[in-house]
Amino acid sequence: MRVIRGVLIDLSGSRVDNGRVLLYMCRMLHATAQISQLHRIGLVDINAQHVVTSGGIARSLLQERNLRPLLLIDPSLQEEFDEVDCTDPNAVVIGLAPEHFHYNKLNEAFRVLLAGGSLIALHEARYFAVRDGLNLGPGAFVKALEFSAGVQATIIGYLPRLRFGCNWVGRNVTPEEAVMIGDDVSQDVHGAMALGMHGVLVQTGKYRKGDEDQIGAYSWW
Repeated sequence: MRVIRGVLIDLSGSRVDNGRVLLYMCRMLHATAQISQLHRIGLVDINAQHVVTSGGIARSLLQERNLRPLLLIDPSLQEEFDEVDCTDPNAVVIGLAPEHFHYNKLNEAFRVLLAGGSLIALHEARYFAVRDGLNLGPGAFVKALEFSAGVQATIIGYLPRLRFGCNWVGRNVTPEEAVMIGDDVSQDVHGAMALGMHGVLVQTGKYRKGDEDQIGAYSWW
C-alpha cells in the first residue's frame, strides 16, 4: 500500500478537509489573497512557500527573458506583476480575464504578437466553474491568438506548477509519495499521474459527471 507523505491541492474549486468542502473559489487570486483565505479557514501555518501560482511562475519567466507584457489577466492577479515593466509590450500574458476578452483588447494582443512578441498563457483550461455552472475558459482565446498570429504559446499551466510542487515536497517526499487533489481530471489528476504522483479527483468546482471514468483505477471522490 502506498504511503502518502505529501499533499498538493488545487486551491480553486477543491479545498477539502476529510472530504468536506471548506471553501469554494471561482476566480483565481494572487498568492497573498490565497494565503489569507486559507488562514481564515484555520490553516494558519500556511505561508508563501506553500502556495504556487501560475502568475508567480509567469512573473519569473518574464524577468528571466526580459519581457514587457501586455497583461490580459484578472485584476485580482495584478499584485503578482506589480514590479514588472509593462511599457512598450513585447509579450502577451493571458489568463482568466473575461473583461479583456473582447475584440479591441484581443486585437491589441494580436498586434503585439504579430510584431514578434511572445505569448504566455497562465493556463489553457477549456472552462471554469462558477456557482451556477460552467463558463468558457481562456483556452479558446489562447488558441485564437495562436492561430491568428501564427505563434505558439508558452503554457504555464499545471504541469510546471506540479513540478515546482514536487521539487518543494521533494526535499522530504518523492513524487510516488505525494498526492495531487483537484477538480480538473485532465490537468490536476492526469497531470499528477504523468509525474508519478497519485491523483485524486474531487466532485466540486468544474467536476462533471463521468470525469472519473477517465481515471481508471485511480482515486476519485
